[in-house]
Amino acid sequence: MGLAAHGVALLRAGNPGPLTLSGTNTWLVERWVIDPGPAIDAHLDAVAAAVSARGGASGIALTHDHADHAEGVDGLQERLGGGVPVVSARGGARDGDVFGPLRALALPGHADDHLAFVAGRAGFTGDAVLGEGSVFVSSRLVEYLDGLRALRALDLDVLCPGHGPPVWDARAKLDGYLEHRLERERRLVEALAQGLSSEDELLDAAWGDAPAALREFAAISLRAHLEKLRAEGRAPTQQRWT
Repeated sequence: MGLAAHGVALLRAGNPGPLTLSGTNTWLVERWVIDPGPAIDAHLDAVAAAVSARGGASGIALTHDHADHAEGVDGLQERLGGGVPVVSARGGARDGDVFGPLRALALPGHADDHLAFVAGRAGFTGDAVLGEGSVFVSSRLVEYLDGLRALRALDLDVLCPGHGPPVWDARAKLDGYLEHRLERERRLVEALAQGLSSEDELLDAAWGDAPAALREFAAISLRAHLEKLRAEGRAPTQQRWT
């Protein structure tokens, strides 16, 4: 079963990079647009044309407000003639809210305002789950892990990520993401037990496999893990950074 069987189409923006992989994915679900992407004219033209071929847009849904996902909202609105409602956590959307074919699922972590959307047996995961590799988590790690488990419980056919290819083994992908976070935590707890305390020491111990270009983003995830461990009484409340 392909994307078309789920009423879904993919348009990928031409903004490849270390964080965006092959580019930002814009998804069409019936007459809804999920994540218009960056303000690249050729991409927004293609999205507008695809929406028009479906009879026009009923709404635009944002997984979160990072520029590579949300910057194109205004340009897309202009191309669609304006007046299309925009759904986002910043705009008041909450876990369980329903918008046309989409049901919102709170999935903070990569961003405080991050939502996933579910339509039938397809899940649209933004930057909470990528088609390839892992993501950085900036805060609210416990809620992020709970959100992954909630997605897994839905037994979806496909995950449609913000970057990378569709994931057709959704349960295995989500299991892998959960296991990845627990492995990072295990390494971090071991490093703390050994008396390591500086950010560089902890990164080397628990994120030593992170490419140099992504080390600053690994540090963001490290801080989120430390926040969780401190809340659980498993890490020092004061940390020495160098």
